Amino acid sequence: MNGAVAEVQLPPGALLERYRAGGGHVDCYVAEVPRSVDLGQLITAFYTSRAFRPERWLLGALLGKRAGDDDVAQLASGQAARFSAWTVESRQGDEILLCDFQGRTRSWLMVMPIEGGTRLHFGSAVVPSASSADRAIFSLLLGFHRFYSRLLLGSAVGRL
Repeated sequence: MNGAVAEVQLPPGALLERYRAGGGHVDCYVAEVPRSVDLGQLITAFYTSRAFRPERWLLGALLGKRAGDDDVAQLASGQAARFSAWTVESRQGDEILLCDFQGRTRSWLMVMPIEGGTRLHFGSAVVPSASSADRAIFSLLLGFHRFYSRLLLGSAVGRL
């Protein structure tokens, strides 16, 4: 368990799975840590990480969707239904699914106890668009998305 991030198949029954059937893009990244981590701890580490802070700032500055560490704490504890540009779509057990304010993307986090530690999951879904321009833009950005997803989960691992 070295905290390395890998792209894997989505676990069966995951909250994000419902978006795989619709023809959009769904991905899943994992990293393992040698200690017990609950969902609230992963949420806190993820959304307060060095890698995510610039996105939080941009969402606040450009879209007025500000979120501070107190907002992260409320999301982590299950007391908030909204966080910055996202709404909690579903939360159960050890996973949470967030929907962006435009309804076009989903972000998902899950923790899974394993022998000797915890497997951390981060995934995204992009809802299919009828627009060929939207599909072309997403195709162009897919490489960056994969890099950024790995960076985000790796940064959360670093905070844990």
